[in-house]
Amino acid sequence: MLIKTKINNDQKYVKISEPSLEEFLNSAFLKFSIPPVSEGVRVYDESGTEVDAEVFAEVAQLPNAGVFTIQFNSGSLVPILTASTQDLTSSQQNVSSCSSNNTVVLELSVCDSDDTIILDEDCFPSRKRQKTNEDAKQVVELALTKKPGGDLIVREYSRTKSLTDSSRRQMINILAADMTEIHGMAPPRHVREMYARGIVQMFPYLMDPFSKNGYEHFYDPESGTGYLAWRLKTIQRNSSSQSRRAPHQLAGGGPLARRNASFQSEITLTEEQCKEAISFMKYSSDEDIIKQKMKMTFEYRHNMVHSKDKSSDVLTEFPCFKDIKGLIEQDFILQFRDEVAAKFLERWPTVFKQKVIQQSKALPSSSNLEDLIYCAEATSLQEEDDIIASGWDSDLSSVILLLHLIPPTAQGRKRPGKVSASQAEKHLVVFKKSGTSIQEHVDAVANTTQPYLLAIGTKKSRVQDFFIVLDKQVIPCKSTSSLGAVDELFKAHFVFGTLYSQMLHNMYTFIQTTVYNIDVAQVQESPRVAEIRARILQSTD
Repeated sequence: MLIKTKINNDQKYVKISEPSLEEFLNSAFLKFSIPPVSEGVRVYDESGTEVDAEVFAEVAQLPNAGVFTIQFNSGSLVPILTASTQDLTSSQQNVSSCSSNNTVVLELSVCDSDDTIILDEDCFPSRKRQKTNEDAKQVVELALTKKPGGDLIVREYSRTKSLTDSSRRQMINILAADMTEIHGMAPPRHVREMYARGIVQMFPYLMDPFSKNGYEHFYDPESGTGYLAWRLKTIQRNSSSQSRRAPHQLAGGGPLARRNASFQSEITLTEEQCKEAISFMKYSSDEDIIKQKMKMTFEYRHNMVHSKDKSSDVLTEFPCFKDIKGLIEQDFILQFRDEVAAKFLERWPTVFKQKVIQQSKALPSSSNLEDLIYCAEATSLQEEDDIIASGWDSDLSSVILLLHLIPPTAQGRKRPGKVSASQAEKHLVVFKKSGTSIQEHVDAVANTTQPYLLAIGTKKSRVQDFFIVLDKQVIPCKSTSSLGAVDELFKAHFVFGTLYSQMLHNMYTFIQTTVYNIDVAQVQESPRVAEIRARILQSTD
């Protein structure tokens, strides 16, 4: 068995032939010039029964060995000792200690390979090592109180029940530094998770109510992502001590996920009958009959959307999407039910809009951001008439503010690299003045499989018509309101099975999981998505 032992920042490896308690203690202590344990050692199992030292090695390696208590008299132990084991048979132990009346009590338990052995003597005044069962909140609180700026973070949260982006970054930097100082450049998974758990225990309004534990945006043990994980990777990269690991992607969820439709047609059409219905719709002008035929062919169309060979032919096979308004909404309802389809228009004005505006005011100021906030806060038609000529109406401005709150993720060396929220806006909506040839606009833009809104009107705040542009095809929106058009645009991704634009991925993911509650905990979210969700849903304003 190979033992990695650590006292403060001094780390050494100890090799022993078997997990004998006496051998482990004496070998480790010898490495650090600590007097060996020569006598007075007693080992007890969980029931309080004393275990003979000769059989301890055999008992300790049992799969369900449990917890042992070791007592010995000592007056020379160093106060803090942390050790982790790497056994060739993957066995590992977790040890903690508490001193009382010159007797040190150690607890041993068989743990997962990511765990750390901790020998911690609580009676000494020097800084303690975190035990695996120690209150995570105390770990975070201790780190923040000992580091410059930590007290300001605590006071800011006490005052506002939130943290600004800069304060959150500073908190992450402090905790990551504390973690690496104690546990080395590659802290075990359970340690990272403990710090993340401690953050939301100390700052409950930072908890994400949609995630499993509420702290995954700080550290997600399943995917290895989160603010703490990212900061640790930066520290490791800067020190050239660790290579980066590709994040684990959650399976399922999103516009491309195949799912069971909520709609069950009373009539099951054969493939031949579907083709007959499709042919009828191409030549009929009766909207009511076409909508009924579209319901009947929904399953056929849904299979086309999820076929690599046929997905691009949906608009060719069903051109009625371009002629009859409301078919996107109908297909979405067939897929998810009415109550899901209604959530954006119900919840954005009442739950999200004002909170998005308030959160945006804490972002670094820019002329574009200030204009959007000004437009979003317009509360009447008269105010909208008075806003700057180039500004969108109040509802659309608030949606674009969400794009500033959850901006595009930098693509590194990939093109187009880092993109600002203002640049990403054109992937959401493009404005053209009334009288502009829509076909000329479509012909001039690059071909893209990601849909966007085309707004036609006298000015941005006075749009008469919205269209969805997809694969150089133009689909009229049923709604003439900007919020209704955004709702239809989002739903088009699911109806036609197209990925979110790379520039809008984070924003759309927030809308999908947080507003529509679609595929919650099934899609990979950036920590920023979870952070903004926590701020908005936990806000008391």
